[in-house]
Amino acid sequence: MTDSQVEILLIEDSMDDAELTIRALKKRNLANRLLHINDGEKALEYLFNPNNNHFPKIILLDLKMPKVDGIQILKQLKNDPAKKVIPVVVLTSSKEERDIVETYNLGVNAYIVKPVQFDKFMEAVDQLGMFWLLLNQPPK
Repeated sequence: MTDSQVEILLIEDSMDDAELTIRALKKRNLANRLLHINDGEKALEYLFNPNNNHFPKIILLDLKMPKVDGIQILKQLKNDPAKKVIPVVVLTSSKEERDIVETYNLGVNAYIVKPVQFDKFMEAVDQLGMFWLLLNQPPK
């Protein structure tokens, strides 16, 4: 897949959670143009590659990752004038109030705690994909 084809960037280090997210998006035919990156360092390399001038329509971002965590990624994205308009949805297992407050202060668009139940998780990702890819009107 070329950079210009990526609509959803999933930054998630848990393969199980990534597979569930992708499965839920595939159910609605929303995963055809998805790129999964499993660590924060690689995600920053991808996002800030000078040869990549196309940005995804949405970034699904886990917070708790080794090397570079989701908050560090969010800070860099929202400090970059060209990338700060990319919708970022935190999709994490953290219910910590400080994480919620910090990510909103940094400009996250939504904060979703991963439901433990499979059906609820699938439904949450399904609704997320439908809204951000099909209903939301981003700036051009």
